[in-house]
Amino acid sequence: MLTFILSIVLLLLGYFLYSKFIEKLIGVDPNRTTPAVEHPDGVDYVPMKPWRIFLIQFLNIAGVGPICGAIMGAQFGTASFLWIVFGCIFAGAVHDFIAGFISIRQDGASLPEIHGKYLGNGMKQFMRGFTVLLMILVGAVFVNTPAVLLNQNFTPDWNIFIWVGIIFAYYLIATLLPIDKLIGRIYPVFGLLLLGMAVAIVVAFIVYKVPIPELWSGMENRHFDNAGNPDAASNPIFPMMFISIACGAISGFHATQSPLMARCMVNEKQARPIFYGAMITEGVVALIWAAAATYFFHDKMGLCIGKSGNDMVGVIANEWFPKTIAVICILGVISAAVTSGDTALRSARLIVADFMHVDQKPVPKRLLVALPVFLLAAGLLVFSLVDKEGFQVIWRYFSWANQFLAMVTLWAVTVFLAQHKPGKGWYWLTLIPALFMSMVTVSFLFVAEKEGLGSVLPRPVGYTIAAVITVVLFLVFLRWKGKHGKEIKNS
Repeated sequence: MLTFILSIVLLLLGYFLYSKFIEKLIGVDPNRTTPAVEHPDGVDYVPMKPWRIFLIQFLNIAGVGPICGAIMGAQFGTASFLWIVFGCIFAGAVHDFIAGFISIRQDGASLPEIHGKYLGNGMKQFMRGFTVLLMILVGAVFVNTPAVLLNQNFTPDWNIFIWVGIIFAYYLIATLLPIDKLIGRIYPVFGLLLLGMAVAIVVAFIVYKVPIPELWSGMENRHFDNAGNPDAASNPIFPMMFISIACGAISGFHATQSPLMARCMVNEKQARPIFYGAMITEGVVALIWAAAATYFFHDKMGLCIGKSGNDMVGVIANEWFPKTIAVICILGVISAAVTSGDTALRSARLIVADFMHVDQKPVPKRLLVALPVFLLAAGLLVFSLVDKEGFQVIWRYFSWANQFLAMVTLWAVTVFLAQHKPGKGWYWLTLIPALFMSMVTVSFLFVAEKEGLGSVLPRPVGYTIAAVITVVLFLVFLRWKGKHGKEIKNS
């Protein structure tokens, strides 16, 4: 329990101390006019109250990631605590904060446009397609999860595609309506529900005196397969844990959501609590669920065999809570999935509209952009439900794509800092996380046995290739900085 308490304290200190330093570093200006104030359009550029924006941002970025991802990441032992705490403070929250701040300064620009400004036109074109694809994957995953949970727990006699149709219809409505009409009204309630779930788990820790493993006694990788057999050898902590736990530590998906809220803020001072603060809040939620799951994987393994992250939510809830509270916990996970799925597809609409220069005020034009996105998401969703391995395949590639996007965004904000504070060396604050995430995402391709080339390449060879590629990226950055450093300083 001491490790858990210290981890919570460190996350809070990260917000109250480190985020203020980042705020001063990037030059937040409370007197500067924001996009929502400069040209509100009643659809996406809509001024809203800060507390409402915070809860929407928190729910947008959370989804089931800090729950299911943290639960499955807890199979790697208490090492997951370290990743959540330090990943969140020094990588994830900084990533969200600076990307969101840049979006405010660039008129609410979508993420690929930010990539283009700092990494070049070629990267912008690539990331436009890549980011939209990721949003479609998110949409498919976050229709599957709530549909399956609703069907299993409440309507087992229904055809699951009934729930799929209902959720998709809701997604389309939420994507097309002005952001303050539906998302702005009900999401704060769902956000409070998600926080309430986390508080309930902490209460259970206290009531049942749960012996959460300490850092020094629980570092063992306890990963197991669906039959309950030890599978740590096939799932090394590096890079697998850093792919499994994305939301709660660092997630590229978050930076796709930041522009949605950047278009609703009325003061740049709101950026720190909304972007950095929401990420720290998500880190706390992820830590709570990881701690609960770590206890189950250590002391109640029999209940965990063959269970997915979604299933483990039900196991934990039903083990500790009365039926009514357990149902509320499951509904909280469902709402978290639904609310991330619809904003992901909304982000896809905005990204496509931005690079195609399609005015989004008229509803028919919004529908014209949204329909192809929904059709592609529907195709992936059918595959995930019909094929036994379909969901696992989509989830694995979604997880990797998510961290790859985070890596690219970290490189973009590193270039931003190099330009914004030339000669000061502050770019190292994001360069180190960028290099780390480069190593994570590249090594996954060469080390993972099911998803990558790990079944044909010796593991040391895979790590070596990843290290070489990471070093090359570092040298490319140094060459760029050496070439452009003087002109940046003099500009």
